[in-house]
Amino acid sequence: MKDQGRTLLQKDGTKTVLASLLSIAIGLLVGSVLVLVVGLFSGNLGLSSAWEGIRLIMFGILSTGRNAAGGLSWGFNPQSIGNMLFRATPLILTGLSVSVAFKTGLFNIGAPGQYLMGTMATLTIALGIPASALPGPLIWLLAFLGGMAAGALWGCIPGLVKALLNINEVLACIMTNWIAASLVTWFFDATKVFQNTVENTKSSYVYKTAYGRTLVDGTWTYVDGSGVQTAKLGLDKLFPGSQVNGGILVAILIAIGVYILMTKTTLGYQLKACGSNRHAARYAGVNDKRNIVLSMAIAGALSGAGAALYYLAGNTEFYWQTYQSLPATGFNGIPVALLAANHPIGVIFTGCFMSMLNIVGLQLTSLTAYNEYITDVIISVIVYLSAFSLLIKMLLSARRKDEPAAMPDSPAEDESAQSAPAEKGGEQA
Repeated sequence: MKDQGRTLLQKDGTKTVLASLLSIAIGLLVGSVLVLVVGLFSGNLGLSSAWEGIRLIMFGILSTGRNAAGGLSWGFNPQSIGNMLFRATPLILTGLSVSVAFKTGLFNIGAPGQYLMGTMATLTIALGIPASALPGPLIWLLAFLGGMAAGALWGCIPGLVKALLNINEVLACIMTNWIAASLVTWFFDATKVFQNTVENTKSSYVYKTAYGRTLVDGTWTYVDGSGVQTAKLGLDKLFPGSQVNGGILVAILIAIGVYILMTKTTLGYQLKACGSNRHAARYAGVNDKRNIVLSMAIAGALSGAGAALYYLAGNTEFYWQTYQSLPATGFNGIPVALLAANHPIGVIFTGCFMSMLNIVGLQLTSLTAYNEYITDVIISVIVYLSAFSLLIKMLLSARRKDEPAAMPDSPAEDESAQSAPAEKGGEQA
């Protein structure tokens, strides 16, 4: 039994899970210490406020607000949990995007640009097709597939540059990110077709997809409620008051599909072979250039799918002046993938965890005097620790390979092992 337990702890998968859990624990601890320090050295706060902040960091997803006495109340909060699942949907898909590329030996830092291109294609299709021309579910499907296709095409660019010119994909992805930001901004600014003219204070926003393009008195106008949005599939009954919809189920199914692709198919084996050693894979007959481009295309499609599911919710709006910044969702896919050790099923849970930290940040802001950016510090610590834990595992694996064969435990055991065959031989003689 003892040997079995030791073997379980020595497994690579067990070490990966423990490293991720340790990173999360240390990140939460650092955040709690930060809250405590701020509370003790701030004039308008104190130890009681710090204790409330620490409890919210640890269990904020279960906070139901404040009771009549002014203290924090706890219990099942369907709104917070539903919003967590909604925010986790794009994070799961961008995390999958990073992990698939990493399995092929590529670092897809271009997820923000692919996310933006998926956003542009999705909104253009969803808002451009008249509501009377096609059924709503069909428009939704076309917009979703269009977002994936746009992300895949944009992901192909750094893949082609890497495969044909051997230019580092990180440099290519950084350039395509900012090109996408400027291109998307120019498109929505130049056309002005999808600009929100109903709410005048939001002139730099695109209509929500719930606004459908409808012919009213001979003029094409956008009317709320006539567009497309992701079906709730009964989740709004489980989590009333939240933004959750069937997109989270689609994301989970895609994650399962990616797991099957990478572990149970010939294509997945070839992609991982290129990631392990591109030159050895080529020698074995694998088309490494094709697989590099295909890997980045799949990664881009996943990022585009994340954007599509987020904006097809019907209640989310897109700020199209994006040339000044890149969407954080694309970058947040990196820690999601790192924490999950690039495992597609693990990405589901780490995406939900990162989304939970965002909800906790909102709880801190609304229920205490603390700032929600404390959770950003927690995420940053977790990212650094998760990357560092991966480095430690790589060093340990390399050390085990270089170690000589194991020596006997003691000279007595060695002598007994050598004498036993001799005695046996003497008896036979």
